[in-house]
Amino acid sequence: MQSILQKATGIGPKPVQPTDLNGRVAVVTGGAFGIGFEVSRALANAGCRVIMVNRKEEQGDDAKATITAETPGAVVEWRECDMGNLSQVRSVFSELREQLDRLDFLVLSAGINTNQYGLDADGIDRHFGVNYLGQYYVVNQLYPVLKKTSKLPNTPAPRVVFEASEMHRAAPSAVHFASLDEINNPDLGPTELYGRTKLAMILFAKYGLAEKVIKKNGDNIYAASVHPGAVNTAMQQQWKDAYPGITGKLLTWATLAFGRDVKQGSYSALWALTDPKIEEQNLNGWYFSDPDQPGKETSQASDPVLGQALWDLSERIIKDKLGEDALVDWYSA
Repeated sequence: MQSILQKATGIGPKPVQPTDLNGRVAVVTGGAFGIGFEVSRALANAGCRVIMVNRKEEQGDDAKATITAETPGAVVEWRECDMGNLSQVRSVFSELREQLDRLDFLVLSAGINTNQYGLDADGIDRHFGVNYLGQYYVVNQLYPVLKKTSKLPNTPAPRVVFEASEMHRAAPSAVHFASLDEINNPDLGPTELYGRTKLAMILFAKYGLAEKVIKKNGDNIYAASVHPGAVNTAMQQQWKDAYPGITGKLLTWATLAFGRDVKQGSYSALWALTDPKIEEQNLNGWYFSDPDQPGKETSQASDPVLGQALWDLSERIIKDKLGEDALVDWYSA
């Protein structure tokens, strides 16, 4: 619906199409499916080397075939990884860290939509594990390459963009990020579980990556979180699993009928990755609800104490699951 309105009236997000990205490198989690695929596609069509990371091989094969058919000579690759398996995240992204000479764009787009409570491979609420914690760990594992790239001569500052959401407003009011027991709460509903992960993304971009790492190190790197809009992707079918019965069917129908198309859903991330305003105005750690539109976060998403608690909990869980040496030192990377 919004794609039709955009064409007919100009209503909707302004299109974003990067150009002249030859020689630059991107890693996109969830990059072979949905919004992540449209981000990968736009970057590759502009000459960027794109490495897509997904759980399903058939998605990677289809994505590569589509992009190379459109843009012969496009450099697109695919790696398999389940974001809900921290050991696999460590294996895949530590290998990428050793292989890459540079990394200009890191897009954290993998995730699951609102769905019933369940645990991932590490015994963590799967919404939190897949949508947030696995991606936090991706950033940690690849940070040395981002930092190396930031020191290259005549090179724009690398950027890290998280696909967050206005659904962060649905996070439970009692969120403290105090313990894994708090995270693994089966009494929370699907929307609360999902909203909490999007809150975590905004907090990590702002108070974790931008404040505790980039600013403290004096690194020339920029982080942002964005809202893609309500987008009609296949993920919207998960409303039916989250809310069995008529409610889930109605939510799926409404999103598919009135949401943006997937290409429109990619514009916020593409803008945050490439627009010079981010660097010119030092908008590090900001949340955007549309291209060039600063979001109005909730009080939770603007709470540095909550941001610190999330940072501490993220470190504790990963070290508990994988050992004390699991994290790359942010400050000596």
